[in-house]
Amino acid sequence: MIGLIVTGHGNFASGLTSSLKLIAGEPKNYVAVDFLESYSVDDLDELKDCEGVLVLSDLGGGSPFKTAVMVGYPRGNVEVVAGTNLPMLIEVNMGRQFVEELGMLTEMAMNTGKDQVVRYE
Repeated sequence: MIGLIVTGHGNFASGLTSSLKLIAGEPKNYVAVDFLESYSVDDLDELKDCEGVLVLSDLGGGSPFKTAVMVGYPRGNVEVVAGTNLPMLIEVNMGRQFVEELGMLTEMAMNTGKDQVVRYE
């Protein structure tokens, strides 16, 4: 199964994770990393046995995103996506049961994230 990391400024990751658990249950091969002063890249080692890791972050170019890129890419088989929203997280979490290719799961995340930004008219 592809590992999943959610990260962001403050309590972004734990807040989304709380909602994910309420809607879809306890996720497997999943780490929420709130980017606080106590953050440690050792949290990423929890997913070292996964076939790949998808990192979902809050803001492109922010510290959590940059750190995920700097730590993740040298390890290989890591994708980092910014602009995470709850529909994206739910879809990707459920999709990991069926999608075994990291690139395909990354595309799923991006498409779902974009599609779920809607305006009431």
